Amino acid sequence: MKYHIWTVGCQMNVADSRKLAAGLDRAGCVATDAPEDADLVVLNTCSVREHAEDRAIGQLGRLKKLRARGKDVRIAVMGCMVGPRDEDLRRRFPYVDAFARPQDFAPIMEVAGIDDTGGEFWPATFGEPDAPTAFVPVIHGCDKFCTYCIVPYRRGREKSRTIDDIRREVEHDCARGAREVTLLGQTVEAYGHDLPPGTWVGSGWREDGGGRPPDLADLMRAIHDVPGLERIRFLTSYPKDMTARIIDAVAELPKVCEHFNIPVQAGDDGVLARMRRGYTLAEYLEKFELVKARVPNAAMVTDVIVGFCGETDAEFRHTYELLERLRFDKVHVAAYSPRPGTIAHRTLPDDVPAEVKQERLQAIERLEARISFEINQRFLDSEQDVLVEHRREGRWSGRNRAGKLVHFEGDAEAGAIVRVRIDRATAWSLQGTALPAPVPA
Repeated sequence: MKYHIWTVGCQMNVADSRKLAAGLDRAGCVATDAPEDADLVVLNTCSVREHAEDRAIGQLGRLKKLRARGKDVRIAVMGCMVGPRDEDLRRRFPYVDAFARPQDFAPIMEVAGIDDTGGEFWPATFGEPDAPTAFVPVIHGCDKFCTYCIVPYRRGREKSRTIDDIRREVEHDCARGAREVTLLGQTVEAYGHDLPPGTWVGSGWREDGGGRPPDLADLMRAIHDVPGLERIRFLTSYPKDMTARIIDAVAELPKVCEHFNIPVQAGDDGVLARMRRGYTLAEYLEKFELVKARVPNAAMVTDVIVGFCGETDAEFRHTYELLERLRFDKVHVAAYSPRPGTIAHRTLPDDVPAEVKQERLQAIERLEARISFEINQRFLDSEQDVLVEHRREGRWSGRNRAGKLVHFEGDAEAGAIVRVRIDRATAWSLQGTALPAPVPA
């Protein structure tokens, strides 16, 4: 059987698709890049933003036409579009053969005609890394229930994987060419709170019924010595879960990149309260300053939603002024779109006009472009260690430790860490030339 997996959304979806592909491969299936050549097409969907859901619906329309032309193809939908109750989806898309919630691969295996009643394809099944980088989920789900967010209803409550299981996956990825892993979670600093207490024994964590549950800092230390691993990243952060222990681990462990993605979502306490984010602006700033104090050269990234329910001109101005003051390396900004099933959809009016949302989004984008350009100018004439990811249109591309995209010319190969001299910088990337490798003494 040939299969094709289409993926949209966050890195967690990317990791889920790779795990599904590994299971299908183990069952003897063969991947194809062309959905029209596939016997099974799986759409791994996202519903965090309306645009992502619209893209998935568009793909379903194309598959419906493919089947109408006589193609014998089985269709499965997985990911965050699929909730615990799928009756509405089945009514809207009766030609879909299977709907599967995130990490629930059984309906897909069933429609593919693969007998997995014993669960033989999933224990110790890890997705193949997109060498030289790999995304490793460490905690699934979310307990926060922000009013705008559908994720807890789709991915369930927080559930951490064990340190030993995660380390085995990191070893698997590094043995296959990965040099950098990103530890993933909807709220990654919540990692471990639901695991049994334990203590460090030798160089590893052992559950022993005493001590305290492990946290993200313990996990970073536990994978730090994996052979072949050069860099560790983590996302996405939640301000209230970020502790001094975790920040200290970033400062102390050489392989952990000084790169933080800490969503603020809004710069006004009234908006944060309506979002039910669980912190005040003062509490967010306290964590921001703690990071800057312990990791002075840290690259800071954030997420912002504009046009949330009831957002006034003054509240938006507070968000704008916050971003202007904190000067993030990158701002992921989105205009609020109500998601059916969320608290905000049930209880708060979507009362900011679409044109006002667009004006505010564009204002943040212009601000981000200016600040990012100014920050990136500091890299001019510097030398950066770049993990090479790929070569396109005659030049190499990769990222430095701060997560900056770097394009360069010269000798390199994917997976290598190359010293690059930066001679040009834009708001979106750095450009330069690879320096000759040092000659061994």
